[in-house]
Amino acid sequence: MVKGLIGRKLGMARVFTEKGVAQAVTAIEAGPCTVTQIKRPDKEGYGAVQVGFREAKRLKSPEKGHLGKLPLFRYLREFRVENPAEFEVGQRFDVSIFQPGDRVDVVGVSKGRGFAGGVKRHHFAGGPKTHGQSDRHRAPGSIGSGTTPGRVLKGLRMAGHMGDERVTVKNIEVYKIDPDRNVILLKGAVPGAKNGLLEIRKSKK
Repeated sequence: MVKGLIGRKLGMARVFTEKGVAQAVTAIEAGPCTVTQIKRPDKEGYGAVQVGFREAKRLKSPEKGHLGKLPLFRYLREFRVENPAEFEVGQRFDVSIFQPGDRVDVVGVSKGRGFAGGVKRHHFAGGPKTHGQSDRHRAPGSIGSGTTPGRVLKGLRMAGHMGDERVTVKNIEVYKIDPDRNVILLKGAVPGAKNGLLEIRKSKK
């Protein structure tokens, strides 16, 4: 069985458990996904299946040639498998590979925040708010020594582009699945904006 699916974030909602406790959940349209390529250890050096999600209106010629007679898929992703011989091109998977109570890792691209300062980006405290300091409230402060080392060290936390990067949230519990609508509900939040692409993988923990 493949260990994950590609999905689209639908948004967040609130549900009530049997005990009447409000629980925040994220709704994801997960699959159905179709196997588009099988990678074997003797050829590619590792075992994996490539799956496609959501049909595209048009693709470039190399992409069409890769898919062959399969439908034109907009997104392709790989999932490692132990025995590639168990799969075949054209095989389909849906949310039924998960069950309520399972633990999954969700991979997505975080929301882009543009250029952000040190206070927002790294939670710096800012400068003093009194004793004549009228323009240092959100300033970064010192960024290094003088003569030694005489430069700004690489990786120093400073203002810059915030968000819009690959993020993995691990060990999220599956709250509910709806195979008829290909929807899965996960407890809590997952990375990315509404309609963002997600990879849902069975947790390794």
